[in-house]
Amino acid sequence: MNSCILMAEIIKNPELRYTADNQMAVADMFVQFAPPPGSRPDDRNPTIEVVGWGNLATEMKENYQQGDRVTIEGRLQMNTIERDGYKEKRAQLVASRIYHVMAIDTPSASAAPAGVSAAPSSPAPSSQPPSSRTAASAPRKEEPPSFDADDSDQIPF
Repeated sequence: MNSCILMAEIIKNPELRYTADNQMAVADMFVQFAPPPGSRPDDRNPTIEVVGWGNLATEMKENYQQGDRVTIEGRLQMNTIERDGYKEKRAQLVASRIYHVMAIDTPSASAAPAGVSAAPSSPAPSSQPPSSRTAASAPRKEEPPSFDADDSDQIPF
């Protein structure tokens, strides 16, 4: 199954248009994402075109703009384009869902998303004595699964 999840920044506002035959909404925008580790500083950030259809297309136009950081879920598609007599292949992400990425830079409660409360600055009072409170809240350590070298026949690949 072809599935891709990409976190990126919108570098070109979504453009909304409609198909000629049944007037279905289509939106496209360009996004860029962080370069791979070890790339040269003079390399450009990788970009890709994102396309949305139907209700997602109108949502893209209404809710997203240049500079927004988003997470996009969809499928990767390769298109062949002929330019100046040469065939060129370009990747395109056909989006099925798009989410805003919220950056929380400050510890203030106003930066928290709706429905999420900030952590209290002091611990809540408890009716248990301090010694039993720490013992009850200590995480349990689980034993890692053991591997027996003779069980190599059981590896599924």
